[in-house]
This record gives sequence, structure tokens and C-alpha cells, in this order.
Amino acid sequence: MGTAAAGVLAVAVLGTGCGGGSSDGASGAPAVVSETPSVEVTDTELPFSTEDPYATEEPTYTPGPAGEIDKLADEKGWSVDGGYFSASAFVQDMCDSLPVSAIQAESRPEWLVDGGYLAGDGKAILQAGIPKLCPKWTETLKQAVSGNYDHWYTNGTYVVSSNPSAGDEDETIPPGTYRAEGKMDGCYWERTTEAGEIIDNNFATSARKITVTISASDGQFTSERCAVWKPVK
Repeated sequence: MGTAAAGVLAVAVLGTGCGGGSSDGASGAPAVVSETPSVEVTDTELPFSTEDPYATEEPTYTPGPAGEIDKLADEKGWSVDGGYFSASAFVQDMCDSLPVSAIQAESRPEWLVDGGYLAGDGKAILQAGIPKLCPKWTETLKQAVSGNYDHWYTNGTYVVSSNPSAGDEDETIPPGTYRAEGKMDGCYWERTTEAGEIIDNNFATSARKITVTISASDGQFTSERCAVWKPVK
């Protein structure tokens, strides 16, 4: 072989290395491996709440009698007016108020009734709550609920009647003996007939105790600047 033959051989070798093919069709380029990229999952805050807006939680109650009252009120569906945040708060206010209220113008059962505290669910709440929080006032509550309690009387003119019409109780006084006690300056009282004629009267410039008996035949009883008139037992 001469120089020309060597050149042909070199070209053939180069052609074989760069042709990218072979007799079995396999490619001479490196194989490409396809891999699925890994994604790191992290906790991210969603732009909306996943909580159920209608989900409800079991209410919790203060341990003890107050919690028992509130739980019972919820079970019974009782509600209380007056701005109290719970049934037990209403009962506790009555327990705190009874010792100091209704001692100047009304008996305590009368105070509960006239104050409207037995209206609506108030009666049921107090009947369930007072025996638990202040049992010493249970009898007072029973009197208020039954309507069988003493009425006290202050300034004014009252019609004498043993059976007042409904709604006129505050304007009538039953026959009986009444006593006013306390510091009284310029106390005037009088018993009159239905026609307004004076049966008996008195003006006390200064007194500590005054007792008056009102008869069933009297028409009216009037009191001015006196202490509270309470029935004498």
C-alpha cells in the first residue's frame, strides 16, 4: 500500500467514529436518564380558615352550685332579663339584695313581686337557685310566689278593703292593726269614712312608735311623713 491507501484508511476510521450509527441502529450518544424531581412539602398557612364556622363546643360551667344553676337554666332554656350574664349571677344579685332591700317601704316578698323579679323565667330560676346560693331566703321566695305575704304601707291614701280588685292591691289596705316605728317628725295619719269624714286622726310632731287599728267599716286610711306601716302580728 502506498501513501494514498493510508489516507483512505484514516478517513474510514474517522467516519466510523463520527457517524452516530452502527449496523444494529444503536446511537453512539450518552443515554439520558429521566428522573422525577423531589419536592419538599412544608406546612403553609392557607389564606382561608378550615374550621367549621357552625361547629359548637360543649359549654363549661363553674364547679359548684352556681355552675349547677347555669347548667339547669341552659337545659331548660331559661333566660333572664336585666343585663345579667348568667342565671347564677341573677340569683346571686337577689341573694345580696334581699338583706338590704325592701326594708324601708316593702316587705321582702312584696319587693320581689313588685320589682318584677318573678316575671318570665325569673320565678323558675329563683326557685332553683335561691335554695342553693342563699337558702335562708327560701321561705321569703315561697311567700312571694304564693302571694301570701305582708304588705307594708308608706305615704298615701289607701282604700280599706279585704278583697281588692286585681291591679288595685297597691292602693288598698286591709283592716287590721298597723305600727310605724322609727324617727318620725310631723307624722300625720287619719281614718275616714267612705264619704271622707274623719273617724280618727293624729299629728305627731316627734314620735318613735305609733299604732293604729283600721276597722273594716273605715273608708280610707291616709298617712303623711310617717314611717312604714307594718301589720302587727
